[in-house]
Amino acid sequence: MNPPTAPTVLITGATQGLGRGIALYLAARGCTVLLHGRDPERLEATAEEVRATARHATVRTFLADLADLDQVRALADRVRATEPRLDALVNNAVAGGGAEPLRRELSAQGHELRFAVNHLAPYVLTRSLLPLLTASAPARVVNVASIGQERIDFDDVMLEEGYEGLRAYCRSKLAMIMATFELAAELQGTGVTVNTLHPAHLMDTRGVREYGLTPAVAIEEGVRPTVRLVMDPDLARTTGRYFNRFTDARAHEQAYDADARGRLMALTDGLVGAGTGRPAAH
Repeated sequence: MNPPTAPTVLITGATQGLGRGIALYLAARGCTVLLHGRDPERLEATAEEVRATARHATVRTFLADLADLDQVRALADRVRATEPRLDALVNNAVAGGGAEPLRRELSAQGHELRFAVNHLAPYVLTRSLLPLLTASAPARVVNVASIGQERIDFDDVMLEEGYEGLRAYCRSKLAMIMATFELAAELQGTGVTVNTLHPAHLMDTRGVREYGLTPAVAIEEGVRPTVRLVMDPDLARTTGRYFNRFTDARAHEQAYDADARGRLMALTDGLVGAGTGRPAAH
């Protein structure tokens, strides 16, 4: 099946920063943009901004807090119920290092917050949307990761000892990359590709500033490499890759450890519960 002239793209974390920039870029190029956010006022304001900037764009909004896996599943249910197709999913929503990096926070299900928002939520959302993505194939999943990656300690995945927000963030982003590689291999032949990238270094985002870092580049520097993975026809068959901006690059070494990836996915499937894990082997 050939993709439509106006692809439909769901962007999580679309009310600010990189997500907002991606939405504006895609809407201006005729895409139907599905905006996700957790704050209803910011979500509607972003939708109005996108509509005002790209007057002929189709924009729809979806409200959910990705720190609650029940809301993640409900979000996927709403998308599947209302959208006839989904050509791309951009898992962009993020919990950064935090303004109080020594304060360990938990998700609604009691998981370490950064691991939950940056890894478990996009994993559950992607799995829950696979029926729609495969029905819309060729389709793409783009996971927005980071060059900041730290080895996962399977004896303390939730960082109960020596907690620090940026460490938790870096571990969660490596988990996202490892899950990308696993999903890409699983989905070979379905027409759904799964790739991940570091979009840009220290973009001017609220998360960067909250942690106390000095932004180095504008949001637009991260938009271009991300939308390339969404739209570039030359990447239509590329899957299971990590990009450092535009360059096909090497992620943290643990991402290429098949045993570590297997441990992570078994742990992940256990944490997210029945109904969203990998299909049983036949």
